[in-house]
Amino acid sequence: MNNHTENSNSDNQGKRTHEIVKAGLGRRRAAETRFRAYGLICIIAGLGILALLFTNIISHAMSAVEQTFLALDVTFEESILDPEGKHDASTLASADYPMLLKRSLAELFPEVKDRQQKRQLYGLVSSGASYELQEMLVKNPTLMGKTERVWVPVDDDVDMLVKGQTARDVQEGDRRLKDTQLAWIDKLAADGRLEKHFNKKFFTSGDSREPEMAGIWGALVGSMFTLMVTGLLSLPIGIASAIYLEEFAPRNRWTDIIEVNINNLAAVPSIVFGLLGLAVFINFFGLPRSSPLVGGLVLTLMTLPVIIIASRSALKSVPPSIREAALGVGASQMQTVFHHVLPLAMPGMLTGAIIGMARALGESAPLLMIGMVAFIVDVPQSLTDPSTVLPVQIYLWADSSERGFVERTSAAILVLLAFLIVMNGLAVYLRKRYERRW
Repeated sequence: MNNHTENSNSDNQGKRTHEIVKAGLGRRRAAETRFRAYGLICIIAGLGILALLFTNIISHAMSAVEQTFLALDVTFEESILDPEGKHDASTLASADYPMLLKRSLAELFPEVKDRQQKRQLYGLVSSGASYELQEMLVKNPTLMGKTERVWVPVDDDVDMLVKGQTARDVQEGDRRLKDTQLAWIDKLAADGRLEKHFNKKFFTSGDSREPEMAGIWGALVGSMFTLMVTGLLSLPIGIASAIYLEEFAPRNRWTDIIEVNINNLAAVPSIVFGLLGLAVFINFFGLPRSSPLVGGLVLTLMTLPVIIIASRSALKSVPPSIREAALGVGASQMQTVFHHVLPLAMPGMLTGAIIGMARALGESAPLLMIGMVAFIVDVPQSLTDPSTVLPVQIYLWADSSERGFVERTSAAILVLLAFLIVMNGLAVYLRKRYERRW
């Protein structure tokens, strides 16, 4: 009788528990559905903001691929360029090429006599156009005395007008181009002398104070030199340090202090490394300021903790059975590490190293402290030449008030993002290609 009562009470309690669970099941499912909806909304919002950002950057960057050029019939008059008839390189380099451009424009608009209007007329052409004439004559001295049709870059204000980036239907006082200049531009366009061509100079030249003459090649070469120094120093030092700390170092107080400091250095703001580089490499050792050598040393200090931590994690991921099996067949500890453990951990170590290098590529704060923010026109030829890097070049152009630098800033951002995507894509490929599943 007692057993029957106990079983009946147990059944009743089980039914009540089942009813309670069943009653709360709908609420739990509703909460789970809401949570999934919130997560999906956050993902869509994030992707929407990212798409908006990229759309804005790409829309501004596309116009930087093209540049407006003006066709002028230039006469390379020897009386202006080489009046003494020396025909040497120094004379041709210092000749009055702007005068050739002024005479060509004056022939197109002979009615312009006023000095102020002449200044406005000459302002339609970029100030860097004279250097293009100089390059043409130096490469081909037979042009002396001849008349050639030359496509020269226009001023950035004219370029923005032709590209539709600035409005012309506003009051004359609210725009940089005057009504007379608009009339001259319309006449040149009607005569077929204004055309948009591929902006090769943007990808082949260094920086310039004139937007139409500015390019990213100098910053790109500076970034390559800087990353080369960073890679040659940080990769072997970082990987060797990780191998020693993980496989050979004794477990004592000193190694614990080293590990704690490595983890702390990985979280130090990057500008602190710039201050360290300024104090040590430039002020103490006297290395050249604004050089890729110093920039690479500073980025090496910043990248080392990231590479060491990632490499140690890769070594820890190798199963202990690999080490035990190698030691069991008579291999030394050195042979075990370098013949068995390291080949299996190398994909993860390379992945961490590439991610660290990608972080170094996108850094600007530490490089600002060592002078790489300087205005550099010439493309660097060695590790000690003054140079800048892509992030700093973007910072300089974004800080400029010229409208023409907006599109070049966006184009430089796309180039930098392309490099970062390639480096991160390489890291993902190495991880997927060589990663072992244990």
